Amino acid sequence: MYGMGYHYPFHWFGMIIWFIFLLLIIAGIILITRFFMGAKTGDQKRAIDILKERYAKGEISKDEYLEKKKDITGD
Repeated sequence: MYGMGYHYPFHWFGMIIWFIFLLLIIAGIILITRFFMGAKTGDQKRAIDILKERYAKGEISKDEYLEKKKDITGD
């Protein structure tokens, strides 16, 4: 009369499971996106900071600095 499973005693349990499943999928997409996008910018910034520090200490020349910076940033 009301459709299959309408009066099933644990119908709410199935809805909760689907809701949790959808939340896990959304969380997975967010984590994967952050992993691929965020790691790039964070690591790149750290590498540039280390490079600047080495240049400031005189460990590398200006030409080396510019060459390595170009390699890191991809410019």
